[in-house]
Amino acid sequence: MGSCLTVGPNEALVVSGGCCGSDDKIYVVGGWAWAWWLISDAQRLSLEIMTLQPRCEDVETAEGVAITVTGVAQVKVMTEQDLLAVACEQFLGKSIMEIKGVLLQTLEGHLRSILGTLTVEQIYQDRDQFAKLVRDVAAPDVGRMGIEILSFTIKDVYDKLDYLSSLGKTQIAAVQRDADIGVAEAERDAGIREAECKKEMMDVKFQADTKMADSKRELELQKASFNQEVNKAEAQLAYELQAAKEQQKIRLEEIEIQVVQRKKEITIEEKEIDRTDKELIATVKRPAEAEAYKMQQLAEGEKLKKVLIAQAEAEKIKKLGEAEACSIKAVGKAEAEKMRLKAEAYEQYGEAAKTALVLEALPKIASKVAAPLAKTNEIVILSGEGSRVTGEVNRLLAELPVSVNALTGVDLSKVTSLSFINV
Repeated sequence: MGSCLTVGPNEALVVSGGCCGSDDKIYVVGGWAWAWWLISDAQRLSLEIMTLQPRCEDVETAEGVAITVTGVAQVKVMTEQDLLAVACEQFLGKSIMEIKGVLLQTLEGHLRSILGTLTVEQIYQDRDQFAKLVRDVAAPDVGRMGIEILSFTIKDVYDKLDYLSSLGKTQIAAVQRDADIGVAEAERDAGIREAECKKEMMDVKFQADTKMADSKRELELQKASFNQEVNKAEAQLAYELQAAKEQQKIRLEEIEIQVVQRKKEITIEEKEIDRTDKELIATVKRPAEAEAYKMQQLAEGEKLKKVLIAQAEAEKIKKLGEAEACSIKAVGKAEAEKMRLKAEAYEQYGEAAKTALVLEALPKIASKVAAPLAKTNEIVILSGEGSRVTGEVNRLLAELPVSVNALTGVDLSKVTSLSFINV
């Protein structure tokens, strides 16, 4: 018997042992595994990140200055199958504190060895490079334990002899000195630049004033020339204006003469139009009106004739329809009277009338039944005896009353008996 063991993604489950002395080990991360009772061993190893703070106190650098360095490292167990097996061999069964202790000693050893190869300035001024160097040197060693360094940074660097503060004061003094020199040089350059700008401004102003004077002189010359041309143009325009006025007066007089002549021509044309209108009225309009009146009277007469003919035809059709209706009505009454008289006779004679109707219909029925036989040229009855033919005929005649009774409900045998009795 055994049990099913489960583990989350932040732990590794190691199941060892089994049946028949098996040495196989099962490594499970975030899953489950089967463990046999008594013969299987199941252990867990945390995969969570572990934070380490390696600290090296009073370690001498390459220049012999003793400093204290504190770092911060984030490490965890690697989950690859081979590396996880290595980590399990190294740390399985140990607590988190024991694992941290082993890794902390390894990191502090590498940190101490690297500090002895660098100067204080290199350590203090380029902490990222220093931390990268420690991480690169320590990673292979902790990797052989199945541990991965996720990050490593330098938290603090200081010394007890104020060497670092002295470096800072020297740097501050150098920066202050450079700042003062920069200010003086900037003020000097600003003064020189200001003088150069003023000179350039005076040169530009002089050039601008010169151009303005030249422009004013050219403007005055252009104004004089323009005034001269304007006076000349005004004189020419005055002459042309006076000539145009004289031409206008002559043209007005010519137009007045043309208007008078046109009025006389219009008067003559109006008189000619009146004469032509009167002539057209006498020769064209009056005869045309007479002809139109004649045609109108003829058209109205023809129209009246057609209306009267149509009315006569309609009256004729109406009379014929009434006569036809009376005829149909009389025939219908005669037929109804005939049917009534027949019904009274049938009611009076009762069964005898019904039998008479059946007897009247029998020839018609026989003709319809015999219609297909009318198309037959010859009927041959196959029988060895003459008496047998007679028997067939008698049998057909005997069945005839039964068929009539089935079709009409009249019993011919009774009718025959009654006929014999009456006789």
